[in-house]
Amino acid sequence: MQEGFNYLETGKYAAAKVFFENILESHPSNKTAQLCYGRAVGLSGDAKKAVIIFSDLRDEYPTDFEIKLNYAESLLWDKQYTKAEGFYEKLVVENNKSFPAVLGYANTLSNLKKYSAALTEVHKALSILEGNKNALNSRKYIRLGYAFQLTQEKNYDSALELLALNLKDFPKDKDTQLNRANIYLIKNDLDNAEKVYASMATSAKDSIVSLNGLSLVAHKRFKDKKALQLSSQAKARAEKFPKDEELQLSTKERYIQALLWNRKFKTAALEIDRLVEQFPNTARIASLQASYGMYTSDFDKSIEKYTSILEKEKQSFDGNLGIANAYRATGQDVKSYEYIFKTLKYYNKQPDAEKLLKTMRQSHSPWVEQKTAYTFDNGDNESISLSLSTALPLSTKSIVKANYNYRDTENTRSKVSATTNEVGVGFLYKFSGRLTLDTKIGVTVSNAIANDYTQWVGEIKFKTKPFKLQNLDVGYQRELQNFNADLIDREIVMNNFFLNYNLSTNFNFGWYTQYMFTSQTDDNTRNLLFTSLYYNLLRRPIVKAGINYQTIAFKKQLPTIYFSPEKFHVVEIFAELINTQEGNWLYLLSTAGGYQFVNDDPASETFRIEGKLGYQFSDRFVAKIYGKHSNIASATAAGFEYTELGFLLKWYFLKRPIFNKKIIALRK
Repeated sequence: MQEGFNYLETGKYAAAKVFFENILESHPSNKTAQLCYGRAVGLSGDAKKAVIIFSDLRDEYPTDFEIKLNYAESLLWDKQYTKAEGFYEKLVVENNKSFPAVLGYANTLSNLKKYSAALTEVHKALSILEGNKNALNSRKYIRLGYAFQLTQEKNYDSALELLALNLKDFPKDKDTQLNRANIYLIKNDLDNAEKVYASMATSAKDSIVSLNGLSLVAHKRFKDKKALQLSSQAKARAEKFPKDEELQLSTKERYIQALLWNRKFKTAALEIDRLVEQFPNTARIASLQASYGMYTSDFDKSIEKYTSILEKEKQSFDGNLGIANAYRATGQDVKSYEYIFKTLKYYNKQPDAEKLLKTMRQSHSPWVEQKTAYTFDNGDNESISLSLSTALPLSTKSIVKANYNYRDTENTRSKVSATTNEVGVGFLYKFSGRLTLDTKIGVTVSNAIANDYTQWVGEIKFKTKPFKLQNLDVGYQRELQNFNADLIDREIVMNNFFLNYNLSTNFNFGWYTQYMFTSQTDDNTRNLLFTSLYYNLLRRPIVKAGINYQTIAFKKQLPTIYFSPEKFHVVEIFAELINTQEGNWLYLLSTAGGYQFVNDDPASETFRIEGKLGYQFSDRFVAKIYGKHSNIASATAAGFEYTELGFLLKWYFLKRPIFNKKIIALRK
């Protein structure tokens, strides 16, 4: 039977199966042939049949320890880990010096994710056969599994200690190094992640893996151009290994991701199409297609691709968390919660899923905001305003709002003063991700020198997303002219009918337009058009620049009462900087300059600037100070200058949504 033994030892299990079948035809009761046949059957893929074979042998030879060992191993092949655990426990009691029994027990515990006990047993196996390669290899994978488990529990230091021990047994082991780098990325320890990836470049193939990792680190540092350069180098080197499919796929994956990070969507689409031809019906390709949809705002396509992934593998991390993000982007918050919980069910304490859950919960948590502002202009008008607003989400679709505004304004030269108090309530309802109704109604009580009155104010607005990358708001607003004390005293009510339209693109340009028609109670009307064409220069931090145009025309010219030109035009260029990087500090700087034209008067220069600086003291509390200055003509007059200074406090006064129990129920 030596020929059959050789087949088993060299991994030719199909040939071994045929060989021992032939032996058993002439010697059906040969125990050794039966045992070898069972191993050949199991190792060639038919684990269930192997279990039956060894179960029958165990019944026939109940005291044969070797048959018991093979039966236990067949349970592992058939993934009957719980049953195998109980059987191995008996074997190691029967013979605690049996190397295959102790090692098999360690591997069983590892498959059951009982890594601490598995490590104890594998150490026992190595004390029986010191330096055994199979045991060392088992210990390596037990440590990898244990490190992954500890990482999920956010016990990063212990995980790194285990991986460091692995490197003593297997210096520069790729699996261990990749796990170390992943932990550093999770910790946002980018310096150490970079060092690990750089240290992996010890061969031509491993240098490609190294570049792929370094590309990801560059992206985490917000250096997307560098990420694409590194990924391009990796792609070029991978061409020398056309038969290594895993290397080809992982490298092209990173290259396409780098293209998406750099918003090179046309090239990314072409590369994805090539991969589809090379690796058809692959979940990883579907994931890239879904990512492409997320970056290009084709969220329905993303949902379709993530769904196809989950149909094949319901525990897919990319599928579950990806579709959770896609549903959130389309306003389907309930479905987003469901898939976040599924992700956390399969990947306990996964940081990205926990972060998304935290963001979602906060978006549905009640908050209160207080704003205080001091304004003054070169017409000797001064005002102090206080506002308090709050929002109480009742569900993922509906929000009840309330606000109180107080404004005290005075002209320091004429000593004319006025105060207004406004109280309002509102309701917002999301019919779908494409249509939202936003309403507000309130009462304003005004006290001026010659006139005390009460007026109702309000707004109704439909917020829509008619097409991809487009937003359209249509609505009506009723408000009072309250810029200064004289205007408050005149009780001028403005009925504004407006339309706001914003178009984004996948090539960094954007266009915003607002049109407003105003009918006033003093029998005057106003047409206002504002349009802005802008270009996004940077994404992190956001830097954009563009050109604005505004025109205003009144039916009646009442220059002694308020600024009401027959023709008014403003053309300006602007630039804006907003930080989006993670951190506690928030800031914005916006500046613009140009020319304004009032009726037939000569053009005059315009300038405006606005700055905000905020600090997030916690996840639930943020404070901001701001200031702005402008000399563009306003409701009062041309040739004026206006300045406002203020601060804002926002507090999420509950840690969770008031309907959090319904959210938790979605875990089921």
